[in-house]
Amino acid sequence: MESDGGSMDTAAAAAELTALRADRAALAERVVQPWWYDVLLGLLVFLFLGSYATHDWWLIGGAGVLFAVGLWGLTLVYRRLTGMWVSGLRPGPTQRAMTVWFWCCVTWGGAALLDLAVGLPWLVVGASAGCAVAVVFVSRWWTRIYVAELRGEL
Repeated sequence: MESDGGSMDTAAAAAELTALRADRAALAERVVQPWWYDVLLGLLVFLFLGSYATHDWWLIGGAGVLFAVGLWGLTLVYRRLTGMWVSGLRPGPTQRAMTVWFWCCVTWGGAALLDLAVGLPWLVVGASAGCAVAVVFVSRWWTRIYVAELRGEL
């Protein structure tokens, strides 16, 4: 740690460390989104991914616009509720949750390719529903990991 020439006494350092821990604990309480946030995110994911089962580019485009506007709105709501935004792709322990979400997307992509090759739209709908449920749980899991990291539990 750099200093400006002076030395910090042990009591001052301990007080600053205690204040830092208190700030991180307060931040840990503030970053938790309400339960409906994750449910709405899952619904947006289902509508967007599930729209591919229709093979109607107008419907897929409309679902894409709804998805983009919905994500924008959820971002605004989260920032208003918490006063900040935390990237889901940040380095650290939260990467485990993002890896699970990545493999859910790969599974959906496989279902979409099977649909194109063989004509199984119900498989895309099922995979979309699975991704929607997964995003709800992964979002909650990601938040729990981040909160534990802020509290110094990881």
